Amino acid sequence: MNPHPSDHIWWLAGRASGIVALLLISASVLIGLAMASKLFRRPGLPRVLSALHEQLAVAGLIAIGAHGVTLLGDAYLHPGLAGIAIPFTIGYRPGFVAAGIVGGYLAAALGLSYYARRRIGSKRWRNVHRYIVAAWLLSVVHTLGAGTDAAIPAVRWAVLAPIVPAVALFAARWVPRPRRPVAAPPRAVPPPVGAAPDPS
Repeated sequence: MNPHPSDHIWWLAGRASGIVALLLISASVLIGLAMASKLFRRPGLPRVLSALHEQLAVAGLIAIGAHGVTLLGDAYLHPGLAGIAIPFTIGYRPGFVAAGIVGGYLAAALGLSYYARRRIGSKRWRNVHRYIVAAWLLSVVHTLGAGTDAAIPAVRWAVLAPIVPAVALFAARWVPRPRRPVAAPPRAVPPPVGAAPDPS
């Protein structure tokens, strides 16, 4: 049975939401790495970047959810709930689809942990949150391996372009910065010979 033309709407929605999700998560990861590397120290800028980082991450998670839901209506894949929720249960490129499923779970768990950071502890939360990069990389693998648009040059470059700055920003976190020399305290200048003593 061939899919009805209206069924293409679900296919298009699934493709669009998947690409949007990856772009949003990529932008959020880049901003997060930039903040962690402390490259932007202008007054007020870290707060703006933090808010943008959070908003992009939440929007990305919503897009991931929309990607999974719209795939349920795809008449070609017929993934079923298990196919979009349990790795390796779908017949279509199971390894690449599993990468997307695991990446989505990691992105949701690590992204939403931001709202429990006080209970987790700030230091412990930061140590765990940095693994969001792994979720992003799994999403990149999923898009390139399972996405039907991966062969389009514009899509491929949009997916791969953030990798170079991400690697550079991640490496910048481990490069030691030169310490600023501590200024020596001013030396007292002796009064000239024959000057009256200071009454204080």
